[in-house]
Amino acid sequence: MNRLRFGDSDDSGSDFDDDPSGLPFPKPLSRASFLVPDFDPANFLSSLTNRHQSLEDLRQELRGLEQLLNKELLDLVNENYQDFLSLGSSLRGGEEKVEGVKVGLLSFQRDVHLIRDKVEARRKEVEALLNEKRQLRAYTDVGKDLLDYADRVEELEHRLMIGNQSSPRKGTDSPEESDTESDLFGGESDDSDDEELADGAAAVSLKRLERHAQKFVYLTSLAARVGEGHPFLVAQQPRVAKIKSTVLLDLKTALEQTSQTGPKRDTRTMAVLRLYDLMGEDVSAITALKNLKV
Repeated sequence: MNRLRFGDSDDSGSDFDDDPSGLPFPKPLSRASFLVPDFDPANFLSSLTNRHQSLEDLRQELRGLEQLLNKELLDLVNENYQDFLSLGSSLRGGEEKVEGVKVGLLSFQRDVHLIRDKVEARRKEVEALLNEKRQLRAYTDVGKDLLDYADRVEELEHRLMIGNQSSPRKGTDSPEESDTESDLFGGESDDSDDEELADGAAAVSLKRLERHAQKFVYLTSLAARVGEGHPFLVAQQPRVAKIKSTVLLDLKTALEQTSQTGPKRDTRTMAVLRLYDLMGEDVSAITALKNLKV
Protein backbone atom coordinates (compact mmCIF):
# COMPACT_ATOMS: atom_id res chain seq x y z
CA MET A 1 0.00 0.00 0.00
CA ASN A 2 1.32 3.33 -0.99
CA ARG A 3 1.54 5.85 1.74
CA LEU A 4 1.24 9.61 1.60
CA ARG A 5 4.64 11.29 1.48
CA PHE A 6 4.80 14.98 2.41
CA GLY A 7 6.92 17.21 0.03
CA ASP A 8 6.72 14.79 -2.87
CA SER A 9 5.29 17.13 -5.51
CA ASP A 10 5.57 14.81 -8.48
CA ASP A 11 3.39 12.06 -6.84
CA SER A 12 0.62 11.72 -9.48
CA GLY A 13 -0.98 8.63 -7.84
CA SER A 14 -3.76 8.40 -5.22
CA ASP A 15 -3.08 8.96 -1.54
CA PHE A 16 -4.69 5.56 -0.81
CA ASP A 17 -4.54 2.24 -2.49
CA ASP A 18 -7.98 1.41 -4.13
CA ASP A 19 -7.14 -2.23 -4.64
CA PRO A 20 -9.72 -4.28 -2.64
CA SER A 21 -7.86 -7.54 -3.12
CA GLY A 22 -6.62 -7.43 0.42
CA LEU A 23 -10.17 -7.04 1.98
CA PRO A 24 -11.94 -10.08 3.56
CA PHE A 25 -14.55 -11.83 1.39
CA PRO A 26 -18.17 -11.11 2.66
CA LYS A 27 -20.11 -13.93 4.23
CA PRO A 28 -23.30 -15.12 2.51
CA LEU A 29 -26.55 -13.52 3.61
CA SER A 30 -28.28 -15.46 6.38
CA ARG A 31 -31.93 -16.53 5.99
CA ALA A 32 -32.47 -15.88 9.66
CA SER A 33 -32.09 -12.15 8.97
CA PHE A 34 -35.29 -12.23 6.89
CA LEU A 35 -37.32 -14.27 9.42
CA VAL A 36 -37.42 -11.78 12.28
CA PRO A 37 -41.04 -10.73 13.15
CA ASP A 38 -40.34 -7.01 12.75
CA PHE A 39 -38.17 -7.25 9.60
CA ASP A 40 -37.56 -3.86 8.03
CA PRO A 41 -35.63 -3.46 4.71
CA ALA A 42 -34.11 -0.10 5.68
CA ASN A 43 -32.80 -1.46 8.97
CA PHE A 44 -31.48 -4.55 7.19
CA LEU A 45 -29.54 -2.50 4.64
CA SER A 46 -28.12 -0.23 7.32
CA SER A 47 -26.74 -3.30 9.11
CA LEU A 48 -24.64 -4.17 6.04
CA THR A 49 -22.34 -1.13 6.31
CA ASN A 50 -19.41 -3.29 7.46
CA ARG A 51 -19.64 -5.65 4.48
CA HIS A 52 -16.79 -5.08 1.98
CA GLN A 53 -19.10 -5.53 -1.00
CA SER A 54 -20.36 -3.34 -3.80
CA LEU A 55 -24.06 -2.59 -4.21
CA GLU A 56 -24.27 -4.52 -7.44
CA ASP A 57 -22.74 -7.60 -5.79
CA LEU A 58 -25.34 -7.31 -3.02
CA ARG A 59 -28.12 -7.20 -5.60
CA GLN A 60 -26.78 -10.26 -7.32
CA GLU A 61 -26.57 -12.13 -4.03
CA LEU A 62 -30.19 -11.22 -3.17
CA ARG A 63 -31.37 -12.35 -6.60
CA GLY A 64 -29.56 -15.61 -6.17
CA LEU A 65 -31.14 -16.11 -2.75
CA GLU A 66 -34.59 -15.43 -4.22
CA GLN A 67 -34.05 -17.94 -7.02
CA LEU A 68 -32.87 -20.52 -4.51
CA LEU A 69 -35.98 -20.04 -2.35
CA ASN A 70 -38.27 -20.30 -5.38
CA LYS A 71 -36.57 -23.53 -6.43
CA GLU A 72 -36.87 -25.01 -2.94
CA LEU A 73 -40.59 -24.08 -2.83
CA LEU A 74 -41.21 -25.66 -6.24
CA ASP A 75 -39.35 -28.83 -5.22
CA LEU A 76 -41.39 -28.99 -2.01
CA VAL A 77 -44.68 -28.73 -3.90
CA ASN A 78 -43.58 -31.35 -6.43
CA GLU A 79 -42.50 -33.76 -3.72
CA ASN A 80 -45.78 -33.45 -1.80
CA TYR A 81 -48.15 -33.04 -4.76
CA GLN A 82 -49.56 -36.54 -4.48
CA ASP A 83 -50.02 -36.07 -0.76
CA PHE A 84 -51.99 -32.87 -1.44
CA LEU A 85 -54.21 -34.68 -3.92
CA SER A 86 -54.84 -37.63 -1.61
CA LEU A 87 -55.45 -35.43 1.46
CA GLY A 88 -59.26 -35.49 1.07
CA SER A 89 -59.44 -39.26 0.60
CA SER A 90 -57.07 -39.87 3.49
CA LEU A 91 -59.56 -38.35 5.98
CA ARG A 92 -61.58 -41.35 7.08
CA GLY A 93 -64.78 -41.01 9.11
CA GLY A 94 -65.33 -37.41 7.98
CA GLU A 95 -68.65 -38.22 6.34
CA GLU A 96 -69.98 -39.70 9.56
CA LYS A 97 -68.92 -36.62 11.53
CA VAL A 98 -70.49 -34.28 9.01
CA GLU A 99 -73.69 -36.33 9.09
CA GLY A 100 -73.66 -36.22 12.88
CA VAL A 101 -73.31 -32.44 12.84
CA LYS A 102 -76.12 -32.23 10.29
CA VAL A 103 -78.42 -34.36 12.44
CA GLY A 104 -77.59 -32.22 15.47
CA LEU A 105 -78.39 -29.05 13.55
CA LEU A 106 -81.69 -30.47 12.34
CA SER A 107 -82.61 -31.47 15.89
CA PHE A 108 -81.73 -28.00 17.13
CA GLN A 109 -83.79 -26.45 14.36
CA ARG A 110 -86.76 -28.63 15.29
CA ASP A 111 -86.44 -27.62 18.94
CA VAL A 112 -86.32 -23.96 17.95
CA HIS A 113 -89.50 -24.39 15.90
CA LEU A 114 -91.22 -26.09 18.83
CA ILE A 115 -90.23 -23.29 21.19
CA ARG A 116 -91.35 -20.69 18.68
CA ASP A 117 -94.72 -22.43 18.30
CA LYS A 118 -95.15 -22.51 22.07
CA VAL A 119 -94.29 -18.83 22.35
CA GLU A 120 -96.73 -17.97 19.56
CA ALA A 121 -99.47 -20.04 21.22
CA ARG A 122 -98.82 -18.33 24.55
CA ARG A 123 -98.90 -14.92 22.85
CA LYS A 124 -102.27 -15.69 21.29
CA GLU A 125 -103.54 -16.94 24.64
CA VAL A 126 -102.42 -13.78 26.42
CA GLU A 127 -103.93 -11.63 23.67
CA ALA A 128 -107.25 -13.50 23.99
CA LEU A 129 -107.19 -13.03 27.76
CA LEU A 130 -106.48 -9.32 27.39
CA ASN A 131 -109.37 -8.97 24.94
CA GLU A 132 -111.61 -10.83 27.37
CA LYS A 133 -110.45 -8.56 30.17
CA ARG A 134 -111.24 -5.46 28.11
CA GLN A 135 -114.66 -6.90 27.24
CA LEU A 136 -115.40 -7.70 30.87
CA ARG A 137 -114.32 -4.21 31.88
CA ALA A 138 -116.67 -2.77 29.25
CA TYR A 139 -119.50 -4.95 30.59
CA THR A 140 -118.66 -3.78 34.12
CA ASP A 141 -118.81 -0.15 33.05
CA VAL A 142 -122.16 -0.75 31.38
CA GLY A 143 -123.44 -2.47 34.52
CA LYS A 144 -122.35 0.49 36.66
CA ASP A 145 -124.06 2.90 34.28
CA LEU A 146 -127.28 0.84 34.37
CA LEU A 147 -127.26 0.80 38.16
CA ASP A 148 -126.67 4.53 38.20
CA TYR A 149 -129.49 4.98 35.69
CA ALA A 150 -131.90 2.94 37.81
CA ASP A 151 -130.96 4.85 40.98
CA ARG A 152 -131.46 8.22 39.31
CA VAL A 153 -134.81 7.21 37.83
CA GLU A 154 -135.94 6.10 41.27
CA GLU A 155 -134.60 9.29 42.83
CA LEU A 156 -136.40 11.54 40.33
CA GLU A 157 -139.64 9.64 40.89
CA HIS A 158 -139.22 10.22 44.59
CA ARG A 159 -138.46 13.91 44.17
CA LEU A 160 -141.33 14.43 41.74
CA MET A 161 -143.63 12.30 43.90
CA ILE A 162 -144.66 9.99 41.07
CA GLY A 163 -144.72 6.23 40.77
CA ASN A 164 -144.23 4.29 43.99
CA GLN A 165 -142.26 7.20 45.53
CA SER A 166 -139.75 4.80 47.04
CA SER A 167 -136.71 6.47 48.51
CA PRO A 168 -133.44 6.06 46.59
CA ARG A 169 -130.90 3.57 47.85
CA LYS A 170 -128.53 4.84 50.47
CA GLY A 171 -125.31 6.26 49.17
CA THR A 172 -126.55 7.09 45.65
CA ASP A 173 -126.84 10.83 46.15
CA SER A 174 -123.84 12.95 45.32
CA PRO A 175 -122.77 15.71 47.75
CA GLU A 176 -124.36 18.42 45.65
CA GLU A 177 -127.67 16.50 45.58
CA SER A 178 -127.95 15.67 49.27
CA ASP A 179 -128.69 19.26 50.21
CA THR A 180 -132.25 18.90 48.88
CA GLU A 181 -133.29 15.92 50.96
CA SER A 182 -134.65 18.02 53.79
CA ASP A 183 -137.34 19.68 51.69
CA LEU A 184 -138.52 16.29 50.40
CA PHE A 185 -139.32 15.16 53.90
CA GLY A 186 -140.97 18.34 55.04
CA GLY A 187 -137.89 19.91 56.60
CA GLU A 188 -136.28 23.25 55.93
CA SER A 189 -135.96 24.05 52.23
CA ASP A 190 -132.76 25.36 50.69
CA ASP A 191 -134.64 27.18 47.91
CA SER A 192 -134.02 30.88 48.29
CA ASP A 193 -136.15 31.96 45.31
CA ASP A 194 -139.55 30.99 46.75
CA GLU A 195 -141.94 33.81 46.08
CA GLU A 196 -145.59 34.44 46.71
CA LEU A 197 -147.97 35.01 43.85
CA ALA A 198 -150.51 37.77 43.75
CA ASP A 199 -153.08 35.51 45.35
CA GLY A 200 -150.72 34.65 48.21
CA ALA A 201 -149.87 31.13 46.98
CA ALA A 202 -146.23 29.97 46.78
CA ALA A 203 -144.62 30.04 43.36
CA VAL A 204 -142.88 27.01 41.89
CA SER A 205 -139.22 26.95 42.97
CA LEU A 206 -136.99 27.56 39.94
CA LYS A 207 -133.98 26.07 41.72
CA ARG A 208 -135.84 22.85 42.30
CA LEU A 209 -136.98 22.81 38.68
CA GLU A 210 -133.43 23.36 37.54
CA ARG A 211 -132.18 20.40 39.59
CA HIS A 212 -134.90 18.18 38.18
CA ALA A 213 -134.10 19.26 34.62
CA GLN A 214 -130.39 18.65 35.14
CA LYS A 215 -131.02 15.19 36.56
CA PHE A 216 -133.24 14.34 33.60
CA VAL A 217 -130.59 15.55 31.13
CA TYR A 218 -128.04 13.38 32.90
CA LEU A 219 -130.39 10.39 32.46
CA THR A 220 -130.46 11.02 28.71
CA SER A 221 -126.65 11.25 28.59
CA LEU A 222 -126.35 7.93 30.46
CA ALA A 223 -128.78 6.32 28.02
CA ALA A 224 -126.77 7.63 25.06
CA ARG A 225 -123.52 6.28 26.55
CA VAL A 226 -124.93 2.81 27.18
CA GLY A 227 -127.06 2.69 24.06
CA GLU A 228 -130.75 3.54 24.02
CA GLY A 229 -131.54 0.17 22.50
CA HIS A 230 -130.33 -1.70 25.59
CA PRO A 231 -133.14 -3.96 26.90
CA PHE A 232 -132.94 -2.54 30.41
CA LEU A 233 -133.25 1.04 29.15
CA VAL A 234 -136.11 0.10 26.87
CA ALA A 235 -137.90 -1.38 29.89
CA GLN A 236 -137.41 1.89 31.81
CA GLN A 237 -138.85 4.10 29.05
CA PRO A 238 -142.40 4.31 30.53
CA ARG A 239 -141.01 5.55 33.85
CA VAL A 240 -138.65 8.02 32.14
CA ALA A 241 -141.47 9.31 29.92
CA LYS A 242 -143.59 9.95 33.01
CA ILE A 243 -140.70 11.78 34.67
CA LYS A 244 -140.27 13.94 31.58
CA SER A 245 -143.95 14.79 31.34
CA THR A 246 -143.99 15.71 35.03
CA VAL A 247 -140.98 18.03 34.69
CA LEU A 248 -142.50 19.66 31.60
CA LEU A 249 -145.77 20.11 33.47
CA ASP A 250 -143.91 21.83 36.32
CA LEU A 251 -142.13 24.08 33.80
CA LYS A 252 -145.45 24.97 32.20
CA THR A 253 -146.88 25.80 35.59
CA ALA A 254 -143.85 27.95 36.44
CA LEU A 255 -144.20 29.76 33.10
CA GLU A 256 -147.86 30.43 33.76
CA GLN A 257 -147.05 31.81 37.20
CA THR A 258 -144.58 34.38 35.82
CA SER A 259 -147.43 36.76 35.03
CA GLN A 260 -148.19 36.95 38.76
CA THR A 261 -144.64 37.59 40.00
CA GLY A 262 -144.57 41.37 39.48
CA PRO A 263 -141.27 43.02 38.60
CA LYS A 264 -139.43 39.67 38.35
CA ARG A 265 -141.72 38.47 35.59
CA ASP A 266 -139.22 38.80 32.72
CA THR A 267 -136.35 37.33 34.76
CA ARG A 268 -138.37 34.27 35.77
CA THR A 269 -139.72 33.86 32.25
CA MET A 270 -136.19 33.75 30.80
CA ALA A 271 -135.12 31.32 33.54
CA VAL A 272 -137.97 28.95 32.70
CA LEU A 273 -137.22 29.17 28.97
CA ARG A 274 -133.57 28.30 29.65
CA LEU A 275 -134.73 25.15 31.45
CA TYR A 276 -136.86 24.25 28.43
CA ASP A 277 -133.76 24.71 26.27
CA LEU A 278 -131.66 22.62 28.69
CA MET A 279 -134.05 19.71 28.20
CA GLY A 280 -134.14 20.24 24.43
CA GLU A 281 -137.85 21.05 24.50
CA ASP A 282 -137.97 24.23 22.46
CA VAL A 283 -141.21 23.16 20.79
CA SER A 284 -142.87 22.63 24.18
CA ALA A 285 -141.66 26.08 25.26
CA ILE A 286 -143.17 27.72 22.18
CA THR A 287 -146.48 25.93 22.74
CA ALA A 288 -146.52 26.99 26.39
CA LEU A 289 -145.82 30.62 25.44
CA LYS A 290 -148.66 30.59 22.87
CA ASN A 291 -151.07 29.24 25.46
CA LEU A 292 -149.79 31.84 27.92
CA LYS A 293 -150.62 34.70 25.53
CA VAL A 294 -154.07 33.35 24.99
